[in-house]
Amino acid sequence: MTAATGQSKFHEPYTPLPNGFVNVEYNNIEAIKQATNEQTCGVILEPIQGEGGVNVPDDNYLKEVQSWCREKGIPFILDEIQTGIGRTGTLFAYEQYNVEPDIMTLAKGLGSGVPIGAFLAKENASVFSPGEHGSTFGGNPLVCAAAYATLKYIIDNDIPGRVNQVGKYFMTKLENLKQQFDFITEVRGQGLLIALEFDSEIAQELVRVCLDKGLLVNRVKPNALRFMPPLIITEKEVDKAISILEDALEEIRNPKH
Repeated sequence: MTAATGQSKFHEPYTPLPNGFVNVEYNNIEAIKQATNEQTCGVILEPIQGEGGVNVPDDNYLKEVQSWCREKGIPFILDEIQTGIGRTGTLFAYEQYNVEPDIMTLAKGLGSGVPIGAFLAKENASVFSPGEHGSTFGGNPLVCAAAYATLKYIIDNDIPGRVNQVGKYFMTKLENLKQQFDFITEVRGQGLLIALEFDSEIAQELVRVCLDKGLLVNRVKPNALRFMPPLIITEKEVDKAISILEDALEEIRNPKH
């Protein structure tokens, strides 16, 4: 996955990387059409970009990519490592875009903190038979049990539905802050994968101020923060986070000398 990412900061420590990956502009179907040919073995992308800044695609983008892949006989691969397992308000983010991948990668939320990764493939995209691919910890019974328990709880208790509800509440509160602070330029996201963007590179300083006040946030770009709270966060906890964030934004706007 390091070779596949389009961010050079992840490439540099591991060069030389395997050749063959071509990165194109996200949310641009024409760029994908121009980059693919008869030698293309797959198109892989995130339904919603996470590390890239929580970039949400146009409603028809994934559908257009899937249609192009079907037409050209190219496997359509979705990276749901960050968006999967309820994070965006459905079990998998692709469900919101009327598509279905040939291959899908999962991790992070799959084990609820226990380290596990997985890939799923349809029969027509599967190239492995049992025993053909192995790894030291592949199929580890402990982490598989944790993943099973995680998935069962999330599905049985409709956690994605709850994420959808609280995520809308969270974004409404952030939109209110946008009206209050004119240097906030955009609130975007889906479910509980949300970004707040600014008109200048204040994100790192804002992370520090929030941390001093007891709120953990994540800088994904010099001018953007990412919010990925636990899927079981409550509206009351969102209110507390917003209150701290508001104080931090006020401190950024009117720094103490």
